Amino acid sequence: MRFDPPSQDVGNIVFFEHVNLTVPDQEVATDFYVDGLGFTRDPYLMVGTRNMWVNCGRQQFHLPRGEPQRFRGVMGLVVPDLDALEARLRKVTDRLDGTRFSWRQSRGHVEVTCPWGNRFRVHAAGGGHGGPLGIPYLEMPIAKGAAPGVARFYRTVMGAPATVENGTARVNVGPGHSLVFREGEGHDAEYDGHHLAIYVADFSGPYRALAERGLVTREDNPHQYRFVDIVAPRGKRALFSIEHEVRSLHHPLYQRPLVNRTGEERLP
Repeated sequence: MRFDPPSQDVGNIVFFEHVNLTVPDQEVATDFYVDGLGFTRDPYLMVGTRNMWVNCGRQQFHLPRGEPQRFRGVMGLVVPDLDALEARLRKVTDRLDGTRFSWRQSRGHVEVTCPWGNRFRVHAAGGGHGGPLGIPYLEMPIAKGAAPGVARFYRTVMGAPATVENGTARVNVGPGHSLVFREGEGHDAEYDGHHLAIYVADFSGPYRALAERGLVTREDNPHQYRFVDIVAPRGKRALFSIEHEVRSLHHPLYQRPLVNRTGEERLP
């Protein structure tokens, strides 16, 4: 066989759409996410002062107003050009003085911390993480020995391809996008309620599997439910907790027309 067909399998999770993090100040959030990282604000939805949706390619950050939430781990980002990113970050440094904002060059990427302590690893387009703009992965810390159970959960309950290598579980959540669970420090950090959103082809199958285990935490509408705990299929102890907003392909926002998705579209 000349090619590797299994490498092209997507699985049941067809699209990872957004990360939701509450922020106390949307002006500061705009300085960081828009002027600093170079993303854009959704021009149609959540354009008031209580919530803001920030476009990052086909994905988004949802930033409702509230006490600052901190993602446990690192969020991967892809931008068109790292030199341009660094120029933007230098321009917003004075405006973000007094916050936890920082950035530094690293091997082949730029490490950035937001004003409230969230960490990002920013890659240039064309470097193997898809692109030219997006959130290719979320990397989260888990306890030693938890990776096999996490992978089994996503394979068995969510129908998503998942692999384990060197203490790391990697879950396919759509073409070019992954949830990465790495055994190591920080796994015992307190969870504060932030969430991620995914779309699934088989909506009812995971629902039944989650409901049988008592893991469904909320049913928002006919197109969406939520769960928090990742549990080994034969276990009861949570291996990791992060709310998943699970959406069907009938959800009204699935594949909606996209505009204003990249900072490159802005006028000089």
